Amino acid sequence: MAQTAESTPSPASEASGKIDLTAPEWYLNRELTWLAFNRRVLNEAEDERTPLLERVKFLAIVSSNLDEFFMKRVGGLKQQLGAGVQELSVDGRSPEQQLRECEAEVRAIKERKDDLFPQLHALLNAADIHLSRYAELDKTAQATLREWYLENIYPLLTPIGMDPAHPFPFISNLSLNLLVTVNQPDGARGPRLVRIKVPVGGGIPRFIRIGESAHFVPLEDIIAYNLDKLLPELEIQRWDLFRVTRNAIVERYEEQANDLLQVIEAELRDRKFAPTVRLEVSDGMPPVHRGMLAAELGLDEATDVFEVDGLMQRRDLMELLALDRPDLKDPPHHPIEHPKLMDAPNIFHLIRNSGPILLQHPYESFATSVERFLREASQDPKVLAIKMTLYRTARKSKIIEYLIDAAENGKQVAVAVELKARFDEEANVRWANSLEEAGIHVSYGVIGLKTHAKAIFVLRRDYDGLRRYAHLGTGNYHAGTARLYSDLGLLTSDPVLGEDLTELFNFLTTGYVANRRYTKLLPAPTNLKRALLEKIAREIALHSPENPGLIRFKTNALEDSEIARALYRASMAGVQVELIVRDSCRLRAGVPGLSENIRIISIVGRFLEHARIYYFRNGGDEEYFIGSADCMKRNLEARVETIVPVEDPECQGMLREILDIQLRDRRSAWDMQPDGQYVQRQPGEGDDPRSAHEILIERAQKRVRASGRKKLHGRDKRRGRLLS
Repeated sequence: MAQTAESTPSPASEASGKIDLTAPEWYLNRELTWLAFNRRVLNEAEDERTPLLERVKFLAIVSSNLDEFFMKRVGGLKQQLGAGVQELSVDGRSPEQQLRECEAEVRAIKERKDDLFPQLHALLNAADIHLSRYAELDKTAQATLREWYLENIYPLLTPIGMDPAHPFPFISNLSLNLLVTVNQPDGARGPRLVRIKVPVGGGIPRFIRIGESAHFVPLEDIIAYNLDKLLPELEIQRWDLFRVTRNAIVERYEEQANDLLQVIEAELRDRKFAPTVRLEVSDGMPPVHRGMLAAELGLDEATDVFEVDGLMQRRDLMELLALDRPDLKDPPHHPIEHPKLMDAPNIFHLIRNSGPILLQHPYESFATSVERFLREASQDPKVLAIKMTLYRTARKSKIIEYLIDAAENGKQVAVAVELKARFDEEANVRWANSLEEAGIHVSYGVIGLKTHAKAIFVLRRDYDGLRRYAHLGTGNYHAGTARLYSDLGLLTSDPVLGEDLTELFNFLTTGYVANRRYTKLLPAPTNLKRALLEKIAREIALHSPENPGLIRFKTNALEDSEIARALYRASMAGVQVELIVRDSCRLRAGVPGLSENIRIISIVGRFLEHARIYYFRNGGDEEYFIGSADCMKRNLEARVETIVPVEDPECQGMLREILDIQLRDRRSAWDMQPDGQYVQRQPGEGDDPRSAHEILIERAQKRVRASGRKKLHGRDKRRGRLLS
C-alpha cells in the first residue's frame, strides 16, 4: 500500500485537447508521498524474507521517521495554519487539508505498527530474546533490578506534583514520562497526579538487561514498579505513559543578525520550549487524564492525541541490534578498499597519474578513501591549503582530527560549517568552536542559504607547479552513515573543476556572488536548476525515432514543480524518463498522454539510498552527473549545492551499472502506479531474487578479486622476463 489513493485523471477530459501542466491533479502531495515511503519501510519490517533483528530495525526506523515528520513537516503546516496561510500547494491542498490527510495516514501507519509489534515480540521470544514486563519476572530477577534501580536510576528521578500549588510542568521534546495517580494516606484531598520523566539517554539504555542473557525489561516498567521509595506513604492508584513531540521549526530571522552562531544557539533554546504538535498516551489512559494533558499542552484531543497500544517510543528498539546474533541479521558486510587505492603509496600521485576515481559507499571503505585523502593532505609537506564543507559528521570524527592536524602542520585550512543542519546544530556549533580554537578559518556559509554541498579542496605544490585536488560527493562526511547510506564520491585533479571549486569556496567564505563563472561544476542556487531544465529541453529537441532520448535521475526526492513539468513535457515528446526516487515524488508515472513514458521506482532495503545521479543521453554524447542536490525547490533555490560531471568512461560505466542494477531490482524495488500508489516487485521465474544492494556488494568484491588477479599476473610477467 501507499498514500491514500487519488483518482487517476484522464488527459482526454481536457476540453481544449491540450494538457494544462499547471493543473493540480497532475501532482502528488509532498507530505503524503513521504508518508507513503514510510509505508514501504514498514513493509520491510513486515516482510518475512527480512531477518528478524533487521525487521525490528525497520520498525524502529519508521518510528524515528514519524517523530521527525511531526517535528518538521506537521510543525511547519501548523505554523502556516496559525499564520492564516491560505495558499494552496502545487497539488491543490491547503495547509489544513494537508494536516487532516497526514493525520489519517499517520494513524493508518500507527495501526500497522501496533499490529506488527506483538508478532515481532513473539518471534523474538522464540529466538530466545525476551522483552518482558517487570511484573512477569520472578522474585529473584525483580530483586536484582530493584537493587540496580536504587543505585543507578533512583537518584536521577524528580517527581513533580500537579495541583493548584504545583503548576503543570514543562515536558521536554520526545521525552518518555510516567503520569502517576496517587492517593494521600488519609484520602482527604482525593487523587493527585505526579509526573516522572524516564531518564533514557546519556548512557542510560531504554531496555535494561538482566544478567548476561538476552532478557530485557523497559526502564519505565522498573521505575513504575518501584515507586514506593520515590513516593513514600502514598498509595499508587495507577500509572500511565505519555510522550510529547514539539515543533522543530523555530528559525529566527538571520539576515539582520550580527552573529549567526548566537542565532543558532538561541534557536536551540527556543526549540526546547517550542509548541507541542503531538501527544502520545498509553492505551487505557483515563479520558480525564488524556483530556487534561491535551488541554495543558494546547492540543486538539480529537486530532493531535495518539493512543499507543503496547510499547511506546519504539525507536529505542534499535538497541536490540547490538545483540550478537548474526543468525538474525543480514550477512555481515565489510566495505572493501577501492582496488586502485590498495597499493598506492601516495593518493595524490595516484589521482594525478591514473585519472579520476569513483567511490561507491558503503560498498567501498570511507576510511581508506575519503578519510585517507584528508589524512594524507594534513601530513603531506607539499600540501599548502585545505578547504572543505561540513554539513554533518560523526561524534568522534577523524575528519575533524585531520583538519586540526593540518592546521597544526602549518597548512591554511578553511571550513564552511553549516550550523543549521537540522537536528545537528548543537554538534556543528561544537565542531565550529573546536576548529576555530585550532586556528582554522571557519565560515558559516551564506546568509539565507544552507550549505549542503559536499566538497574537499586541496592545493598541492606538485613537481610541475600548483595543482588542485578534490573530493566531491553525494553524502555527508560522516563515517557512521558511510556504512549505512548508499553514496558516491569522486576523487579528481581536473584543473577546470579545480578552478570552479576555487570560485565556490571564495563565494562561501565571502558570501559575495559577484560575477563568478563555472565551467564544469553546476552549483545551486546560481546555475543548477537552469542547467537541469536546459538539459531536459535539449533532450526533447534531440529526440527522434532514430535517435531516441533518455533521461535517468536517481534522487532522494523530486518535489520541484518546474522540474516535474519539464519531465512531463519530455515524456509527452516521446523521451523515455526513468526515475529512481527514494521518497517524496510529485510526478505521476504512466498516465496515458501525459507520463506514459515515465517510469518511477523506489528502492527500500538494507542501505538508505542517498546518492544522486543525473543522466542525459544527449543524442548519444552521454552526460553523467553526481552531487549533493535533490530535485527539490529548497535544494535548487535556497541551498548551496554542487553537481559535478563524471566524464571518465570507466567511471561512467560504473554509474551505468548502478542505474541498470537498480532499475532491474526484483527484491527491493517498488513501481509507482498512475494514482501515486506503489506496488512492490516480486521475482519471477528466472529473475535474480537478490536486492540491488546484495548485487552491488558482490560486484565490489569481484572488482577487488579481479584487481588482485591482474596484479598477480603482472608480477608473474615481470618475473618471467627476469628469468628469461
